[in-house]
Amino acid sequence: MANEETTKESRPFAVIATGGKQYKVSAGDTIRIERADEFEEGKKVTFSDVLLTDNGSKTEVGAPLLSGAVVEGEVLSLGRAKKVVVVKYKAKSRYHKKRGHRQQFAEVKISKI
Repeated sequence: MANEETTKESRPFAVIATGGKQYKVSAGDTIRIERADEFEEGKKVTFSDVLLTDNGSKTEVGAPLLSGAVVEGEVLSLGRAKKVVVVKYKAKSRYHKKRGHRQQFAEVKISKI
């Protein structure tokens, strides 16, 4: 059986860093980015922290960033994820704490690499 990666048509992609994380993106992808404070719904956004680009025949790797490489996208929506409940408990000592957290995110559709 052939490897899935070799049978697929290779699409150009890039690796970007934003919100403290790294994302592998291609044109047309929709990603959820944490720390959505700086984004506004419906606005265009550019990511200049590009770590790697690949167009199928040539791969460029930054050290640590590529100069002049830009990934463009559009903010589709802003929201908050489902609540994560954190419980701390120590047996036999009457100690327990319960906290909840909802992470903010922005959904971004990548338009151009």
